[in-house]
Order: sequence, then C-alpha cells, then structure tokens
Amino acid sequence: MKNNHAVSGQNKKYWLTAARIAALIFVIGITVYILFLPEDQAEKLASFGYLGIFLISILANATVIIPAPGLVIVFGMGAKFSPLLVGLAAGAGATIGEMSGYLAGFSGQSIIENQKRYEQIVKWMKKNGPLTISVLAFIPNPFFDIAGMVSGAFKMPVFKFLFFALIGKILKMMLFAYAGAGILDAPWLEKLMSP
Repeated sequence: MKNNHAVSGQNKKYWLTAARIAALIFVIGITVYILFLPEDQAEKLASFGYLGIFLISILANATVIIPAPGLVIVFGMGAKFSPLLVGLAAGAGATIGEMSGYLAGFSGQSIIENQKRYEQIVKWMKKNGPLTISVLAFIPNPFFDIAGMVSGAFKMPVFKFLFFALIGKILKMMLFAYAGAGILDAPWLEKLMSP
C-alpha cells in the first residue's frame, strides 16, 4: 500500500516536471517567433480586422521581458475600426499572450534581470495579488511580465490570473484605441496634413 503512494507521487512529480519543461519551451519558442516576425506578416494580420488585432495582441504580449510594439497597432486601429471593439479584441488577445509570463513562472524558470524589482512585485503580489495584476496590466510597463511570472511561481489559479489581467488589459487597450480614434481621426489633423 505504501509503495503505491510512492509510485503515484513519483508519477505526479514526473508529469509536473514535464509540464514545466513544456511551458518553458513554449515561452522560448513564442519569444523567438515574435522577435523574427516579418513586418509584412504583422500588416497581414491587421488586415483581418478585429481577429487580426486579437492575434497581433497575443503575439505582441507573448514575449517575456522584451517589449513588442502592440500598443502602436491598437492606437492606429482605433481610428480605423470601432475603438470599443478594438479595445476588447486587443485586451483579450493581450491577456492570452501574457500567459507566457505566467507559464515561465510556473515552470520555475524566471528570467529576471533586476532582482530588486522582482522582490518588490513579490511583496505587492503577497499583499494584494489580484489588484497588482490589474494595475500592472493597465499601466504600460515591463513589470507585468514579472507579475505574471510571480503569479505562475505562486501557482495562482490560471483563471484568476486571466480574469484580473483581462480587466487591466481591456481598459488599457480601450484607452489607446480611443486615443487613436480621437487623434488620428481628428479634423484638425486632416487640415494639418493637407497641402
């Protein structure tokens, strides 16, 4: 009887280690893909409208620590499409993309350059994890990746992480989409640009 529990525990450990290694490989693969994504591929994705915005946002937010220019696309698309729907599509895509940081933390392989910032975010996460996730998801900054890693390392339930990240990401993307619509679609800009 005791021997069965030992085997069961070993199997669980094996599968947990395998899942962590798979998560790390996935994160590295996505990051490499994003870094070498040709510019014309990003433009093709944008031509698909809201689905393209969703996909670009996944890719732009799937990099860990290395920023990708997803907000610029959201800003521009806000003038071309409904800013509300752009914000929703981009926010949902960005949230899914941020799973890479969560998975990096879950795998136990945090890629943190500044230990002091990591420790500060750990303190914030211990004090109020959900609020920290939403605030860092809303503010354009590189620290959300660290919060995602901490969430994964702390084994925060994935749906809890996604829910609170979604709140911040949608609000941020809507803000950028409406700003793009207000600035790029403004009559004064057309007058300024016309000969």
